[in-house]
Amino acid sequence: MPSAILLLSGGIDSATCGAMARRDGFALLALSFRYGQRHAVELDAARRIAQSLSVEEHRIVDIDLRAFGGSALTDDIAVPKDHAGDGAIPITYVPARNTIFLSYALAWAEVAGIADIFIGVNAVDYSGYPDCRPEYIEAFERMANLATKAAVEGRRLTIHTPLIRLTKAEIIRTGASLGVDYGLTHSCYDPAPDGRACGGCDSCAIRRRGFEQAGVADPTRYA
Repeated sequence: MPSAILLLSGGIDSATCGAMARRDGFALLALSFRYGQRHAVELDAARRIAQSLSVEEHRIVDIDLRAFGGSALTDDIAVPKDHAGDGAIPITYVPARNTIFLSYALAWAEVAGIADIFIGVNAVDYSGYPDCRPEYIEAFERMANLATKAAVEGRRLTIHTPLIRLTKAEIIRTGASLGVDYGLTHSCYDPAPDGRACGGCDSCAIRRRGFEQAGVADPTRYA
């Protein structure tokens, strides 16, 4: 069974992505980040999902993106609620986050002798972040295969994005068919102290709509 690195955030997408990777025959090493985000609830979710996927190892890496801020998730900026979506990139975008996360995954993959990375980015039902688009992933993969000793010596890296062209409803239906327990996941940008979802942020809206359109019961606890 080949091994792969799974970037695991604790949300619907990374949980489903991990289940798809397991279906396709990969053993998983999961990688999450304590990056200065507003809350630790998503890391609790990531631990639960890692256990449910029977990953071989789950590492949580500490980095400090609050040193730069610039996002409602890493700075003293209010999380927008009931966002109508005007086409602008929202303030919940964290500058360079996926580039940083993928770079860490690339480093671990090279050291561990792994040629596959899975990331649950989606470019259909999402908040419009530029680092979730297919052209970004393609560019990073090209860079990775120029920048690493492993690739130069013949072990090329592949970044797998099985969700990138799916709607949120399609993602949820796929995960449900694979036995994903979405009650383990967390999506909210601004949860209550007890972990309940706010119900009003962009991520909550996308999650709620996805379950409704998928015809799957939403297990989310809303404040």
